[in-house]
Amino acid sequence: MGCALVTGASRGLGAAVAERLAADGWKVVVNYAHDTAGATAVAERIGEAAHVARFDVTDEESVARGVAEIREQVGPIGIVVNNATGPQPMMPIEKQTWQDHLDQLVFFVKAPLLLLHAVLPDMRAAGGGRIINIGSEVADLGNPDFGHYVSAKAAMHGLTRSWARELGSLGITVNTVEPGWIPVERHAGDDWSDYQARLPLGHMGVPMDVAEAVAFLASPGARFITGQRLAVNGGNTLS
Repeated sequence: MGCALVTGASRGLGAAVAERLAADGWKVVVNYAHDTAGATAVAERIGEAAHVARFDVTDEESVARGVAEIREQVGPIGIVVNNATGPQPMMPIEKQTWQDHLDQLVFFVKAPLLLLHAVLPDMRAAGGGRIINIGSEVADLGNPDFGHYVSAKAAMHGLTRSWARELGSLGITVNTVEPGWIPVERHAGDDWSDYQARLPLGHMGVPMDVAEAVAFLASPGARFITGQRLAVNGGNTLS
């Protein structure tokens, strides 16, 4: 089956995605940049199917080296889940700088591009592959004080749409999963009652809800789906 690379998988949504793909029989590469203890814990929960890979997905040399090591130690990458993210500060527009926008684009446009360049030869040789981008409902909601993050997430889905058309003839599907506010470790103590009250389903999601959507798009059942975005947010956005 090859292996699945999940970026930013030491905790939160990435950890859930890694564990869920392993449950489907994939060898899973748990990528991380800083949290060695977290990544190790995820790999231990997965077991023999896990491989831990520390590299910076925003750095070209780091990505090239990391993917080469994965190819040598685990095998060619058949699935890339672009989940890694950095700080997401909210601030009024008059305080947002171009650098604030670039800081978000580095994770949501540059990193996916670097990874695609690194894995494309193997996917081409294999006759197919899956790219799954983790977007956000903010691209549809346009949250205030968040223009730098919102625009970068919208750009990420722009990649999805263009890549789906360009790579389809190679058997590579490209899709976006758009979570809503899914409480994870960094949201501990946050009050989400107002958000929850707006959801048609009336309850908050959990990381495994996102992981299930990713697992579907990685499965044979999604072989004829590409260029799409799948909202996992309890109906907070409708399309």
